[in-house]
Amino acid sequence: MSQLERDTTDFTSPASARKAAEQRVRKSLGVPDKAKRVLVFGETSHWDPNWLYTSTEYYSSRIKPTLDEMILALEADPRRVFSLECMFFIRLYWSQNPDQHGVLRRLINEGRVRLTGSGITTPDVTLPDTEAILRDFLLGQEWLRKHGMTAEPRLAYLPDDFGYTPSLPSLLRSLGIHQAGITRIDGMYFVGSDYSRRSTFPRTGSSAETLLSKEKTQDFIWQAPDGAQVLCHWNAFTYFQGDLLGSLGIIRWMGKTFGMSLRAEGHVARQIGKFVKALAPLAKTPYMFCPIGCDFNGPIPNLLDMLDRYNEERSEKTGVYVVNGGLDDYLTMVAAYAEELPTLDFDANPYWMGFYSSRPLAKRMCNRIARKLTLAERLNVQSSVEPADPSLAPGDSADDGRKQEKMARAWDLLAIANHHDFITGTSPDRVWYEEQLPWLNQADSLSDELLAHAGKWVARRQGSSPVVNYGGPSPDNSGIEWEYEGGRLRVSSPFYSVVLDEGVGGCIVSYVGRPDGAELLKGPGNDLVVYVESGGLWRMGHEYLGGSFKSCLRSSTLPAKIYPQWRDGLLEVRVESQLAGSDFTRWLWFRGDSPVVRLAVEGAARRRRTITCSFPTRLLADSLAMDVPGGFARRPYHKLYRPTFWPGRSFFHVQDQSTGEGLAAFLGGPFSVSAQDDGTFEWVALRNAPREKAWGVVPLVSHPASGLADDVHRFTYGIWHTQSGDWRENRLPHVAGPVLHGTWTEPGATDLDGLAADLLTCDHPQVAVTAVKPAHRGPGVVVRLTSYAPTGTQVRVKWPGVRFSRAFACDALERDLEELSVIEGRVKIVLKGSLTSIRLII
Repeated sequence: MSQLERDTTDFTSPASARKAAEQRVRKSLGVPDKAKRVLVFGETSHWDPNWLYTSTEYYSSRIKPTLDEMILALEADPRRVFSLECMFFIRLYWSQNPDQHGVLRRLINEGRVRLTGSGITTPDVTLPDTEAILRDFLLGQEWLRKHGMTAEPRLAYLPDDFGYTPSLPSLLRSLGIHQAGITRIDGMYFVGSDYSRRSTFPRTGSSAETLLSKEKTQDFIWQAPDGAQVLCHWNAFTYFQGDLLGSLGIIRWMGKTFGMSLRAEGHVARQIGKFVKALAPLAKTPYMFCPIGCDFNGPIPNLLDMLDRYNEERSEKTGVYVVNGGLDDYLTMVAAYAEELPTLDFDANPYWMGFYSSRPLAKRMCNRIARKLTLAERLNVQSSVEPADPSLAPGDSADDGRKQEKMARAWDLLAIANHHDFITGTSPDRVWYEEQLPWLNQADSLSDELLAHAGKWVARRQGSSPVVNYGGPSPDNSGIEWEYEGGRLRVSSPFYSVVLDEGVGGCIVSYVGRPDGAELLKGPGNDLVVYVESGGLWRMGHEYLGGSFKSCLRSSTLPAKIYPQWRDGLLEVRVESQLAGSDFTRWLWFRGDSPVVRLAVEGAARRRRTITCSFPTRLLADSLAMDVPGGFARRPYHKLYRPTFWPGRSFFHVQDQSTGEGLAAFLGGPFSVSAQDDGTFEWVALRNAPREKAWGVVPLVSHPASGLADDVHRFTYGIWHTQSGDWRENRLPHVAGPVLHGTWTEPGATDLDGLAADLLTCDHPQVAVTAVKPAHRGPGVVVRLTSYAPTGTQVRVKWPGVRFSRAFACDALERDLEELSVIEGRVKIVLKGSLTSIRLII
């Protein structure tokens, strides 16, 4: 049975189809009809492209030996299954071992090498751009197709992510994936990560408590805010629970057993009994799953011999039959009992909070590259199809070929950067400087070249100047009035009145919204707060026993100097101050045609310091709305920690429960924000926490990497005192882009975003066209829509001057789902979630 055939039954399929799929899988695994309980050992090898070592070091030391051992083990026993998580090292092995092409292709097509995802990496899904995550899975799937491998996994196994976007089901369903496997969720125990007693886990109020104590299950239907659902399995006992099945010791890691081999029948039976004792109370179905596969481990020798022996000698007595299979096998069998599983709106965060802002350059570069690539791709696609004027041709075929090669290479590098030890900033400095940063520099350079190429087409299309003015007012008619006297700066516009005070650290001491004149603040706003902490790349200091996270200094307690000046139709304000011996510059930009104040902070955090930007407001609420990869989320002020920092993409919004007023913050994402019950909001601007230490001296075993952020960094943001309405009514997803991108503070700059938005559009105000790309699979152009309109909304897509012959709804892996109607040059589609893909045949 091929993997494609194995995976086609969805947990939402009719019960009869799910039961039939269950029986097919049982038969393929050799489970006898009389077996009432089945324990599936899913064996894999968890791979990090470049965590503690570079990819070339990992390949030579572990990847080639692991894959060589895997092929030998699978060829020795046709029943054996070994799972692989991602394409990065498979591609490298393929390129360096041409003699293994035939056997590797065959084993993958047979489903013996079981792919638990099609991604280039196992991506982090809390920090990257949504489109970057989708491309990760698409590029890996396309590599398989290109090399004759027919597997199309309907499973996404993300065993080592440090939390998960609550919109993961939206991302996966948009890719045509309906099964998920996860491990690290908030409140769970994980070996080597904390010196707290194991009995203190799961943490009260956590996702782990919900699953372990309330629902008593590792399997559930995960529902995203837009209603998308996936069938999910949680590894409650790590993703390497079964690694010591045939050993006695502490752990198997990097191909080494820290202990001794022990395959005696009694030992193996005791190990299986221990696994069943842990798993059975959490099984709502006849099936249990025990993962095998710590980092870079090879196959367990003679695994099936040990399982066969157990079945022969113990199964009848224990009532448990054991098999080797894939997580997709397990979930297909579990799906037959979908009605017995809970459906949960699941936000598995915060697992760890420090990595939201560790190594800020990595995050800013990934964010910037994603934006430039999607923009360049969209403009280059449009330049190739409209209008048919030879003077506007993008270039000759050779030039187009080079451009396509650059685009492919840049997207590939960005997909690699999605990895949960890359964009997260959790690799040591050596790996960052030797491999990760050079890759990002290369991708950044390629994206600049591609965007410059698109800019030339923009200039030719306009017929003269490449400059597209924002349309903002001139300095003489800006709508801004200001007065600087006695160390206080007063700024007024049609939307607000703002006062800054040098004696209060250059902070905002008044922010009055117009026209009703309500004061937003109850203390100094845009205040820099310095925290001394013991945390590191993964966690802040208050997340573990023996750690600390304490505020020690505020800019509002020290004097500052304010420098206002007119520039290009806006008021630019520079605030110079010192904190703990370090210089910091805060920038503010005021425009008369916008209710948003644009800001930035620039400086270097000293080691073991986190610097936040604080806004104490009069707003009283209990939740924050924000955008996240794949959609949008509403989150409580506090969960597990005080303060709780939440990760988001580009904005958050809070609305007062009684007055309807609110605060919108647009943050140079990804961002990390916390809220206090008194209405104070803080987001991390700068952080330099090298490595977690407990009680100041004791390291954490599972957190061996350290890294510094001694350089000067700039964090950009914007604030808006909304007078009424929630984030949808204020259209914050649409506002965020112009605020955070350069054209807001540079009215004379080329507004390529604005031009792209005018070329191919959607007629609904709560739906945006976020990608336009050449199709990888099949003909035409693929368009991505991102929606925050209700599911079921009908929209129309149009492209002035371009005719569509046909159109199809497709998934993000570009498999056609249904044909769409094309009426008078417009494509109609009903949105089924926050992410929708359409193939247009021009």
